Amino acid sequence: MRIRTVYRLFLGVFLVMLMLACSSSTKKQRMILDFNKGWYFKLGDHPNALNADFNVSSWQEVTLPHDWSIAGDFSENHPTTVAGGALPAGKAWYRKTFLLPKEAVEQIIWIEFDGVYRNSEVWINGHRLGERPNGYSSFKYDLSPYLNYGDEANILAVKVDNADQPNSRWYTGSGIYRNVRLVRTEKIHIDHWGLFVSTSQVSQEQAQVDLEVVIKNEGLVQRHLTLETRILNSEGLEVARQTTKETVLGNQHAEIIQEIKVDNPQLWSIEHPYLYQVETKVYAGIQLMDDLTTPLGIRYFKFDPENGFSLNGQAMKIKGVAMHHDLGALGAAVNKRAIERQLKILKEMGVNAIRTAHNPPAPELLDLCDQMGFLVQDEAFDVWKEGKQESDGHIYWEQWHRKDLEDMVLRDRNHPSVIMWSIGNEIPEQYDSAGISIASELAGIIKELDMTRPITAGLNENRPGKNFVVQSASLDVLGFNYRHKDYSMLDNWYPMMNLIAAEGMSALATRGHYEMPSDKIIRMNSLEKESMEDEDYSISSYDHVSADWGSTHEETLKALKGKDYISGIFVWAGFDYLGEPTPYPFPARSSYFGIVDLAGFPKDAYYLYQSEWTDKPVLHLFPHWNWKEGMAVDVWAYYSQADEVELFLNGKSLGVKKKEGDAMHVMWRVDFEPGSLRLVSRKNGEQILERQVHTAGDPDKILLTPDKRELSADGKDLSFVTVSVVDSKGVLVPHAENLINFEVKGAAKIAGVDNGYQASLESFKADYRKAFNGKCLLIVQNNETKGEIVIRASSDGLRAAQTSLTSE
Repeated sequence: MRIRTVYRLFLGVFLVMLMLACSSSTKKQRMILDFNKGWYFKLGDHPNALNADFNVSSWQEVTLPHDWSIAGDFSENHPTTVAGGALPAGKAWYRKTFLLPKEAVEQIIWIEFDGVYRNSEVWINGHRLGERPNGYSSFKYDLSPYLNYGDEANILAVKVDNADQPNSRWYTGSGIYRNVRLVRTEKIHIDHWGLFVSTSQVSQEQAQVDLEVVIKNEGLVQRHLTLETRILNSEGLEVARQTTKETVLGNQHAEIIQEIKVDNPQLWSIEHPYLYQVETKVYAGIQLMDDLTTPLGIRYFKFDPENGFSLNGQAMKIKGVAMHHDLGALGAAVNKRAIERQLKILKEMGVNAIRTAHNPPAPELLDLCDQMGFLVQDEAFDVWKEGKQESDGHIYWEQWHRKDLEDMVLRDRNHPSVIMWSIGNEIPEQYDSAGISIASELAGIIKELDMTRPITAGLNENRPGKNFVVQSASLDVLGFNYRHKDYSMLDNWYPMMNLIAAEGMSALATRGHYEMPSDKIIRMNSLEKESMEDEDYSISSYDHVSADWGSTHEETLKALKGKDYISGIFVWAGFDYLGEPTPYPFPARSSYFGIVDLAGFPKDAYYLYQSEWTDKPVLHLFPHWNWKEGMAVDVWAYYSQADEVELFLNGKSLGVKKKEGDAMHVMWRVDFEPGSLRLVSRKNGEQILERQVHTAGDPDKILLTPDKRELSADGKDLSFVTVSVVDSKGVLVPHAENLINFEVKGAAKIAGVDNGYQASLESFKADYRKAFNGKCLLIVQNNETKGEIVIRASSDGLRAAQTSLTSE
């Protein structure tokens, strides 16, 4: 009886201790808090804003990410210049108050900024934490020594100084334009960016997963710790596990290496981007001190001087585009749904790779590339010591380049999508012997942190012996920009070197605008365009116009064909972007280089790539069919998975065409008469596809086409609504410029408007927009509530349109 009583007492004490341990472990897991709400913002310089008694009642309340420049008016007098989008910059302050529970006093608390443009300075409770000049770098500050707990508020103040202009060759945005998080951990924790997961010895039968984990002990006494790592498949089932014991002295850290075998791994690929989860936990005894979950893609790749690029042993071409970071009407403010939309449009085009031009991207882009199956060239710098603009990154190079590069690699090295590190783009030092030492230094910095990926750069000097960055022997892959006529010489010039066309094309086009004759290639430069009279700031959308340093899309794609030694290409550019409106001056304020316009509407060249870069049947007929009677009109067609195409005008055949030689399109020159064009593609005599364009009548009504009808009630989700002006038969009116007014009621608000016209000076934040070549765009954002969303579009002289969405 006594033994039974003692046993029951022991069992009871054990269960209580176990419950306390379980409660404690749950309580002490790492907490990552969204820190985007409750900020106050004001333009100008307000140095007293770091003080606790400062009054922000006149400030604007904002939710991050926030780009103040995008809401401004366009002006050629802004110091950003048209290269920077002709939008305002300047100085501003942000301020936020928050409380922490008393029990957090024993924890380590830091704040993470994904990006602040630029020259940010941060204070907590009047204590200056530091500065970060680079507007694209992610960084963190330890707040712990300066925090208040319980009922006493904490004051966080951020100064942003984007006044020194010009500091970029494209639109940057201004402000805390990427996400912010508050992280709470125990004093024993995995260091910030202190976990590196990679794969080696990968085969269909087995993969070795290598972990390097830095554990910090910020307590005063040594602790005996256990690092437990589990690898879970996409269904959450454990496929491998390893446990390691380690003792860490007080105020010291330990570096632990684990090698874990995964049998019969599912490989990450473009077509099947399979992701595992690496669950890493740190225990002191039975108490959970910290935990992290890291996505894992198991894959292997190779660059080969003769055969180009292969992924998981399968040869493939890198079919890439370069992308700047702005999101059109949303500006630089990061929105995951907007990035996802861009990637979906590019995926449908046949793109399999992204170059982050010319800076570290938002983490959300890399997350999506992991999930959707894109390869990434992650790029660090547009300049080194020698600048391209008066106030660009060269002014803080000496002090910050090592930190900026280290932080990019540490942050991004766990992404399976990232296959290359780029140390620069068209760096002036490639023409200077300084390029040797700087390139060597940068490559060395990367190799200290990651030996699993090659290093490259975008070089616009490809002649042997002329490029000092090449002479540094620091590049594992030589990336050459433009000069497509030299592609046939590169393997002779650089034998046994890995090669990629790091940037190509710079073709120019405005969606829906056509100039003839189209069979004459035009090279444009700024001086030529500034001298033209009666210019409407549009460029022909036939693929026959490029910048004077570039080429048409078709020219470079032809030059690339059959050259296995060139791993692939990054086209400049995937989307139009704000700033750099070559070849035009103001009022042009966004680029003409994109295959897709700023609003996300594909230009005609989109279908050229679709026909060349995908296996799907493609048939695209253009231009529109509204012209002057008797005018000679060039009719183009892109097609694939077919032998021939036949064109009909009002039912009469205009003949069968086949692509001859290395041509990628066919063309008819047709005397215009109203009616319809019909195009048919055939293979072995069997019809594959049919397309028609019709002569449109007068504008009659508006059509609304949302790309998403069910939104999440998270305050972030978006629906991109295509707004079309059509005639009484539903045919798009190709020259319609009607002013469309928008009204959104219910669980959403207007986040932006656009029409893709590169010289439009209407505000992106208005509740109206003129159609351009028949279309414009309305971006609707959920307002954190559930319910119905009603969208109404109206215009004088047109039948209005209405559609509904839901928010759940």
